[in-house]
Amino acid sequence: MKRREFLKTSVAASTLLGLGSAEAVARPGADAAGGKHREHYELRVYHLKSPDNRPLLDSYLSKALLPALNRLGSKPVGVFAQQERAGTTQPSEVTDALAVLVLIPYPNIAAFASTSTRLADDQEFLAAGAEYLQSPKDKPAFTRIDSWLMLAFAGMPKIELPAYCRESKPRMFEMRTYESHSELKALKKVEMFNSGEIQLMRDVGLGPIFYGQALIGSNLPHLTYMLSAEDQAAHSKHWDAFKKSPIWEKLQKDPQYADTVSKINNRFLVPTAYSQI
Repeated sequence: MKRREFLKTSVAASTLLGLGSAEAVARPGADAAGGKHREHYELRVYHLKSPDNRPLLDSYLSKALLPALNRLGSKPVGVFAQQERAGTTQPSEVTDALAVLVLIPYPNIAAFASTSTRLADDQEFLAAGAEYLQSPKDKPAFTRIDSWLMLAFAGMPKIELPAYCRESKPRMFEMRTYESHSELKALKKVEMFNSGEIQLMRDVGLGPIFYGQALIGSNLPHLTYMLSAEDQAAHSKHWDAFKKSPIWEKLQKDPQYADTVSKINNRFLVPTAYSQI
């Protein structure tokens, strides 16, 4: 193979493995077609050993981390816990009663890369979070943190908040993750969302919050998105409207989008009292 052809092949393979598009490589964080800036998201899941860990974590997040992230330009930051649901659990539903999920938006990839260093130099943050940050080895604040880095979809480049979220009214969320069996199929599913599925979800009232294409983390390739509603009954009603839509029927039957999803996981979530989403 000639050197030039080898380089072209290597670049293409790297792009697919990172689940980025050619436009994203050329202009990181931007939609090449419309020039819209696309946020990056970090999704963190704090795993706790005991409910006794929650007060310390909540204090750290509400008094130290969220204010510091806001000062750095990351806003709104969402913090969620697993929703208690009556009845049997769906087979695909992820359950972790002690998990605390944090969604952090970054205006660009450079902001994500510099945040930990900037937090380490933020004396206000260090003082406010001292008890959590200096927790002893025999009494850790958490057992482990999982984290994923995502790029916002071109069809929804920034977080959107329905009125009930902006006004901190009662609300619930569903976070869904779609895994794919190949990198190309994963990109095709993103395209399907951008080609009408996102707008349909808006139109039927599913209250989408964000859509993220996973770049780094476990269980790649996959995408994650979050929906919202004022309560579970309204959420179910909106889903019914989505499933009955002729737009969805047309998208679902389009052969180019066949076999794009191999596994679906979902979580039903409620916001903490201090969540900004």
